[in-house]
Parts: sequence; C-alpha cells; structure tokens
Amino acid sequence: MVSDAFDITLLKQWVGKTETVDDVVDLGKLRALAATLDREPPADNMLPPLWHWTHFWPIAPASQIGEDGHPKRGGFLPPVPLPRRMWAGGRLQFHAPLPVGAAISRKSTILDVAAKSGATGHLAFVTVGHEVSVNGTVALTEEHDIVYRDMPPPGAPAAQGKPAPAGEAWSRTIHPDPVLLFRYSALTFNGHRIHYDRTYVTQVEGYPGLIVHGPLIATLLVDLLYRNLPDATLKSFSFRAVGPLFDIEPFTVCGLPQGDGKTVRLWAKNVRGELAMQAEAVIA
Repeated sequence: MVSDAFDITLLKQWVGKTETVDDVVDLGKLRALAATLDREPPADNMLPPLWHWTHFWPIAPASQIGEDGHPKRGGFLPPVPLPRRMWAGGRLQFHAPLPVGAAISRKSTILDVAAKSGATGHLAFVTVGHEVSVNGTVALTEEHDIVYRDMPPPGAPAAQGKPAPAGEAWSRTIHPDPVLLFRYSALTFNGHRIHYDRTYVTQVEGYPGLIVHGPLIATLLVDLLYRNLPDATLKSFSFRAVGPLFDIEPFTVCGLPQGDGKTVRLWAKNVRGELAMQAEAVIA
C-alpha cells in the first residue's frame, strides 16, 4: 500500500505553500544557452520560450544538499522519501516577452501532492504552479509536474518502451554527450547527479547512463519548431515525459504541424523508435 511507503496526509500539508524568487533576465545566460543549443543568440534580445528555466536558480547552501545533489527535501517542496526524482512534464502559457535586462519575479505554489502504487512500485506526484512576471505584468504561467519513484528491485528488467508516432515532417538527431548535459546543468544550476555523475547514476540509481534532462528535451522540441517556423509566436506548450533518454546513444526530436495551422505535435524518440517525450505547441 502507498501508505506503507510514506504519510501522504503529511505531504499534503505542503499544498498551498508558496515562495517568490526575483531575478534579472541575463544576456550571458541567453548567449550561453544559444551556444549550448548550437544556435545564434536571438537578435531581439528577448528570452525565447522555455529559456526562463536558466533563471530563478535553486540556490541552496552546500550543507543543505542531499545525496542526489538536489537541495534537501522538506523546504518548499514536500519531503517525499522516495529516492528517484524526475521532471515528468508541464503546461505553459506565454503572455508577454522577457527582454534582456528586465527585472523578473516568479511566484511558485504547491498545487497538489498525490500518490499511487504501480507496477514499478510506489509513486508520488507533486504539481507546482509558477507565475513569472516582468515589471509587474504576468509574462508566463506554468504548471510543473515532478514524479518521485522507488528504486527498482535488483536485476529488474528495463521497462518496455512505447512506440513513437510516425510521419514526422521535421526531425533532428541529437547526440547528448556529457558536455551538453554538463552545460545545461550549469546553466540551470541543477546539481542533480543523474545528469553528470556516471558512478552515481549507474551504481546508486541503476540507470545505464547519464540521463538527459527533461527540460532540455522539451527545450530541444521547441527549438526544432523555431528552426522550421522561425517567425512563429508560441502561445502555449504542454509536454509529458514518457521514458528516459541517456547519453550513451543519440535520440531524435520530431515535429508535425497539424491541419489547423496553429497546432504542432512534437515528440522525442530513442534509437529504437521508442517514445521518450510527447508535446503539443499552439502557435500564432
């Protein structure tokens, strides 16, 4: 039973908890992420969609870092005791641009905490709402889904992947070497060891290689859209992680515009054609 793993009633006490973080849209981070994605920086000095993830760093003192490299649980996020933590997906609405040099503020709220048991063991889900404002005007709203999992039993086989869609109009192959993962971790001040510590990720969490960041995959999907529709304006974007991607093999990001002229389906797949992330963008 889930209740045997942790006290969900205790964790639900975090629902409604808020925190506010202030920042400034930084030209250096914009240029660095453009270089990481192998792109020219935007000429208009506006932060492209999803690039706000390089801001609002989770700055915790070294003494407050847990074994996995994240800040210890029980502060803003509830103290879920399950060891594996992943960015499971999100939903974003874009209302106004974020110009370089602008003062920005992010108010975050714990919206929900839920738990269940599945074939892979106990699971906990935390949904966080974010509202990012620039000079007092809401520029974007976001819901961020975090999933916590049990460690797999010793010798457990890898889960069977789901086939990715076919018929993409656009595609691009990504080679996720450790340098790419390190640079994205540095730009987001993400200390999670699954993205850069091969000994930890393989021997402690039991994965076959370094894990590609969920938000990096989502950013590469939106980047694919803009490589093919450079004049589009992104109004909303939703994505869901389906399976992990690792640095030991390339993966492909794909896109398919829909007949309405406003919706674009996007997805990422591994070299075996298994779905890793699915997403939908609405453009103007």
